[in-house]
Amino acid sequence: MQEEGWRSLLRREWLLTLAVLLGGVLMQSMNVLLLATVLPSIVGELGGAALLSWPNTAFLASSIVAASCAGVLASAIGGRTAYCAGVTIFGLGALLCSLATTMGWVVAGRFVQGFGGGLEAAIAYVMVRRTFPEAMWSRTIALMSGSWSMSVLLGPLVGGMFARFGSWRSAFVATTILAGILAVSALFVLPPARPERRTPAPRVPAGRVALMCVAIACMSSASVVAAPLAKAGLIVLAMAALAAMLRLDRSAPAPLLPSDAFSLSTPAGVGLWLVVLLSVTYSPLQIYVPLFLQRLHGLDPLAAGFVVASASLGWTAASLVTAGAMGSRRARLMLSGPTIMGAALMAIAALTPRPGIVLLILAIVLLGIGIGQCWPFVAQRVMSGAKSGEETIAASSVPTVQQMGFALGASLAGLVANTAGLSAEITDEGLASVAFWVPAAFVVPAMLACLASLRLRRL
Repeated sequence: MQEEGWRSLLRREWLLTLAVLLGGVLMQSMNVLLLATVLPSIVGELGGAALLSWPNTAFLASSIVAASCAGVLASAIGGRTAYCAGVTIFGLGALLCSLATTMGWVVAGRFVQGFGGGLEAAIAYVMVRRTFPEAMWSRTIALMSGSWSMSVLLGPLVGGMFARFGSWRSAFVATTILAGILAVSALFVLPPARPERRTPAPRVPAGRVALMCVAIACMSSASVVAAPLAKAGLIVLAMAALAAMLRLDRSAPAPLLPSDAFSLSTPAGVGLWLVVLLSVTYSPLQIYVPLFLQRLHGLDPLAAGFVVASASLGWTAASLVTAGAMGSRRARLMLSGPTIMGAALMAIAALTPRPGIVLLILAIVLLGIGIGQCWPFVAQRVMSGAKSGEETIAASSVPTVQQMGFALGASLAGLVANTAGLSAEITDEGLASVAFWVPAAFVVPAMLACLASLRLRRL
């Protein structure tokens, strides 16, 4: 398999399956950026400016809940059926948005979309594990990461086209049509799999899902609450809810996460620590750096967005270049990745408050390279290190924990920014101080990721 390299994915038996999985990732990621482009048009027609952040919050919350349940669903009804269901639900949510008469209706549609998108994204990892040989996992995951980078360019372009012609509803109608085509294609292309029922009728894990919803609500609220003490309290409450959920999950007959999730003595457990720490480390880039670029460097919103998107391109390039690494080189890449991210964050902290944009762009690209060179191997380590009987749950846990990391990172970034003095009336001098402390603070999770990588290497 190593000798063939990337050509191994071009075989007839893999190509159509790969196209369906990448199509699902691309559709979901493009829709996130498409919404950001058409949202001003939606507010202009429907009003509801006070709810401007709610469509994304609703999408993220339901996406995490769906991804956490994906392993149970895949075992109960089969991966192909669960994937088709996720894509169909995503399309129905888009259709609901296209019919909206109020902003609340849009929020509801995005909530439905998020559930379908989270389910589809998690099942995609399950299908990678079930369909492709292990030697191809890292390359397949690298290509899935590449789909997100393609959406950085295509999402705003497509959304801008619909917004320019005053037809934001058509953007959601087009998404519905694409989802329908993808669902039908998946039904015929993805390999069938027998359900893996462990019990005659697995019950809905209502208690654990409720605790997860509490954690998501606290993290989402922490990202918008201004008072640092209230923000810190919400983050602590979110962590407590997640800890309670994990404790219940480990003794449940149908767990949502692997039984050794976040254990420091197993490869899958340490691998999930790496997933969450890498996601937390990467998260402040897309939240606050665009603001810093616009205020301190005079870039317009589109230019600032593309500068931040250069990190995604670095992520994809690094993943594609290193995905074929074998043996000890993988361990070195997983260790050097978070180290590079820490160095990149320090460079971003030092360069953002100063004039000049070229070196800052290089630092942002370097941040993406850091996570990109190790991400496929971290995900593969979680999947290959799963305990017997937990293979499906381990695969679906990767995007679940990734989304949790992004949500936690957003909350922590807000806490650091508010503590550093961020406010509506802040001066450029004050903002320069915030622009230093936000990326600098996230060197800490990068270093913790280095320690987790060392631990994983010993295991």
